[in-house]
Amino acid sequence: MTSIFDDIKSAFSRGNNALHQLIFINVVVFAVLVVLRTVMTLSGSGGVFDYLMTFLAIPSFLPLYALRFWTLFTYFFTHLEFFHILFNMLNLYWFGMLIREYLGDKRLVNLYVLGGLVGGLFYLLTYNTIPYLQMRGDSLMMGASGSVIAVMVAAATLLPNYTFNLILLGPIRIKYIAAVMVLLSISGAVGSNAGGNIAHIGGAVLGFLYIRQLQRGSDMGKPVQAVLGFFGGLFKRKAPLKVTYHNPNRPYAAGSSSSASHKGTGAPVAPGTPSQIEIDQILDKISVSGYESLTKEEKQKLFKASQK
Repeated sequence: MTSIFDDIKSAFSRGNNALHQLIFINVVVFAVLVVLRTVMTLSGSGGVFDYLMTFLAIPSFLPLYALRFWTLFTYFFTHLEFFHILFNMLNLYWFGMLIREYLGDKRLVNLYVLGGLVGGLFYLLTYNTIPYLQMRGDSLMMGASGSVIAVMVAAATLLPNYTFNLILLGPIRIKYIAAVMVLLSISGAVGSNAGGNIAHIGGAVLGFLYIRQLQRGSDMGKPVQAVLGFFGGLFKRKAPLKVTYHNPNRPYAAGSSSSASHKGTGAPVAPGTPSQIEIDQILDKISVSGYESLTKEEKQKLFKASQK
């Protein structure tokens, strides 16, 4: 157990490790919920556990959702079934690696969070406006599927001709994998898991629009980073204030400098940093010809941009 906790601590202490952090959060929440459900069911308190789940899963009943508004965020980190979380995390890993490699950790987090939010909003909207779904009665939805399919469709939009080698099927371009998943979700919107499949559709729409807007120079995930930056700043230890004193009667030594000499210059720009226009052109080239068509210089520019 100590080794497991060390691995989790290590994953969250390192920078540029968003993919593993997202997977760890989902797995830890799943493990805690499974243990709680087992203990409470064996002790005859299964009904209490079901009630506790209304604080994590998003309800379709709007009056209840108004009292559990935070579930729009918590539901896409919540799983109760093993195969549900297994397939979600496998897909998140495979497609998340592509987004992380070409766009960086921050945009992977943006896609995951925005996909979950839009998927949840699609669920709430359809279950309270479409008569067929209203007749199904109130329900709860949980799972990261909306977030994961947002990452999947985003990767397929960015790198449509990138191939995965699937067991029994061989190399398949990811645009076809994403298309099949979207089609299955549309078909399943009238099935037993209608709410989950509707969230998939919302996540897919978000993933496609995110990449298209990014290619036009607009990042839809800036609000996500602003919120995360705000809360991250609350827990970040501030560096101690350093006070220096300069004797005005003592001349500066040759080659020395003071903070006053930099007044008004602003932060220096790292040489060789690619512009947004250059990055957009590279992304357009990838979407048309694939990543393999990039020159070594273009790959270096894309890598530098992903580290911002």
